[in-house]
Amino acid sequence: MEPKRSRIIKGAIFTSALAFYVGLVDVGQAQSASDRSSPYVVSWNRTLPTEARFIVLANFDNEAVLDQDTGLLWERSPAKTRTDWKAAKSACLNKTIGGQRGWRLPSIVELTSLLDPSVQDSDAMLPSGHPFLNNPSGFYWSASADGESSKAWHLHLSNGHVHITGKTSAFKVWCVRGGSTADQ
Repeated sequence: MEPKRSRIIKGAIFTSALAFYVGLVDVGQAQSASDRSSPYVVSWNRTLPTEARFIVLANFDNEAVLDQDTGLLWERSPAKTRTDWKAAKSACLNKTIGGQRGWRLPSIVELTSLLDPSVQDSDAMLPSGHPFLNNPSGFYWSASADGESSKAWHLHLSNGHVHITGKTSAFKVWCVRGGSTADQ
């Protein structure tokens, strides 16, 4: 038979270990999956000041910007050239930014998430002090297609209006990474 003192010490160790484990589980449950997998905290349920919201990523050769409000990774310098919808989708799929592939055309919801409604009468309704280059103004394609196969949604960045038009129109392309991959 084991001495009583040995059982008490083993029980105390077990109890401490259990309390430690339970404490970790509680902490883990309080964090979202993105909190545990990234050094950045991302959440669609808050708004950050521009200087905290957008992070230019050095590990992408400063060619990509993380939006901490949405968790999306945007190319820092959207192309100035205009193209039709099919070529726009292909351009993102074939693009290498910061040495990384896996880019896509954003949904219309993702594109509009960049807008700052308080910014009026400017080239782009982006938050003041944003880190994007190439003066991202004008019309941009989204991956969001209408029920008709010949039309898709686009965003007029200077006034924030969303429109639907024929896929043969020529608009700019701003590639994104992460988030939804569905053509919404």
